[in-house]
Amino acid sequence: MSLKRISLQLALNPGVDATPGQGYTIIAPLTAEGRLDVDAWRENRKEARVYRLHPDPAERADGWLTHRGNRWFFRYDEEEEGEDEPVHRLGDHIFREGEYVTVEFHGETPLTYKVIDIADA
Repeated sequence: MSLKRISLQLALNPGVDATPGQGYTIIAPLTAEGRLDVDAWRENRKEARVYRLHPDPAERADGWLTHRGNRWFFRYDEEEEGEDEPVHRLGDHIFREGEYVTVEFHGETPLTYKVIDIADA
């Protein structure tokens, strides 16, 4: 099993100023078809990481990719980071460059991010 580094960049969202450098990096196992591999994640959950990127250092965070029930979340260890960030249907996504992912940041309006790169971690 090899982990992948999935880079997401904030896409055009109505009413939102797209800040350069705003996005996420996800380190996770993918299946051959490009979906998150739940079984490989269970065996390697400590290596499945997420990094929230932002030009404002106060908005940056690092944590883990977690799975509960049939949903995926971004979990951070800092209390000020608040609740886990749910990712809309992340398990259904096929990760390929050019695809889109929706993340709900701290209960705010969900934002769409574009997959801009996938590489071996």
